[in-house]
Amino acid sequence: MRFLVDECTGHAVAKWLKDNGHDVFSVYDESRGLDDESIINKADSENFIIITNDKDFGEFVFRSGKKHKGIILLRLSDERPKNKIFILQTLLKSHSDKLAGNFTVVTERTVRIIEKK
Repeated sequence: MRFLVDECTGHAVAKWLKDNGHDVFSVYDESRGLDDESIINKADSENFIIITNDKDFGEFVFRSGKKHKGIILLRLSDERPKNKIFILQTLLKSHSDKLAGNFTVVTERTVRIIEKK
């Protein structure tokens, strides 16, 4: 799968995804300081699913109607990289077929997939 990992999500998540065979663009490693609108535009034009901790992407999608190829919003109480990776590993095992094109909100206890209309 192709993922754009937002700067706030971090290097460790991007590295783990790359190590597991995914095509990854890491904002932290490759374009620090890139603004949210540029991120969503890049991800849409280059067919990346965004992984972020930033709630602003919900505003872009639901209020502004921005196009996207999929967004995974991590809403975790434990923000340590090890927990983010564990949660993503679980998500990819159980829901990878539903991530493209949809807005997915993930907590330690729940996964909510809001399908594109």
